[in-house]
Amino acid sequence: MGRCGAGAAAAAFTLWWLTGCAGAVWLELSTTATKCLSEEIQSNVVVMADYSILFEEHPVRPTVSAKVTSPYGDILHHAEKVSHGQFAFTTAESGIYLACFWAGTLEKGMVINLNLDWRIGIAAKDWDSIAKKEKIDGVALELVKLEATARAIHGNMLYLIVKEADMRNLSEWTQVKITWLSLLSLAVCITVSVLQVWHLKQFFRKKKLI
Repeated sequence: MGRCGAGAAAAAFTLWWLTGCAGAVWLELSTTATKCLSEEIQSNVVVMADYSILFEEHPVRPTVSAKVTSPYGDILHHAEKVSHGQFAFTTAESGIYLACFWAGTLEKGMVINLNLDWRIGIAAKDWDSIAKKEKIDGVALELVKLEATARAIHGNMLYLIVKEADMRNLSEWTQVKITWLSLLSLAVCITVSVLQVWHLKQFFRKKKLI
């Protein structure tokens, strides 16, 4: 029973990762540091997020700044000194997307809690709006969700295959370079040894020791 439960949990996590992830996280922010979250996302994937400060008893109204960048460093979202915000974009390239947050001026030792609701892929779709637009519900809507899930899984599997091939090619290229460098180092050592022997022989002959 334990193994079945563990297997089901692993399968559920794999399905969640392949189809797109969603979830809320809390960040503790202070004026001393910037906190960032990163996610590796393939191209042509919808990303949506909402963030807001969890207000508590603070002497002043706290604010937060946010910046989201693409793998190539393009700024996709930038906000300064806000209490809440949101961003949405469709990824143009595959890679690591970075979302960074930092607090405004706070009293010494004071921290604020930021709630971030991050949705990627299928999790970012508004199924209620789709159902109203397409005039579908019930079983038909579930079938549409399953079709979208299957496409997402297929796309992610292809992405993983391509990435694995790229890593394998890089590993093979690195091994070839290391082999050539090793041979070059060996050739240099042999050449230096031969030159040293020749130099010693010349030295001994001049001194008439041999």
